Amino acid sequence: MTIRVCHFPPGTSKWNKIEHRMFCHITQNWRGRPLSSHEVIVNRIANTATQQGLRIRAELDQRQYPTGTKVSNADLQRVKLKPHKFHGDWNYTISPTQTKK
Repeated sequence: MTIRVCHFPPGTSKWNKIEHRMFCHITQNWRGRPLSSHEVIVNRIANTATQQGLRIRAELDQRQYPTGTKVSNADLQRVKLKPHKFHGDWNYTISPTQTKK
């Protein structure tokens, strides 16, 4: 499977139109309420909607993920990355590697 990856540069969540449109509704939904845990925060976000009916779906991922995983240079060299013309440092395509039979 080919995967196309597009990142927004740091500090530019305003470019994400959905996030930008919903942020004011999220902050109004939790205004004056203590954000005492991750569960409370996610539930406040998940219970946000606009008058036009746009709703947010959110859930807390409590799985454990390993930290400190190292990728060898040899493994990284096998990843087929193709940078996009526009900001290839943020946007690129990952293509499958050919496996020998």
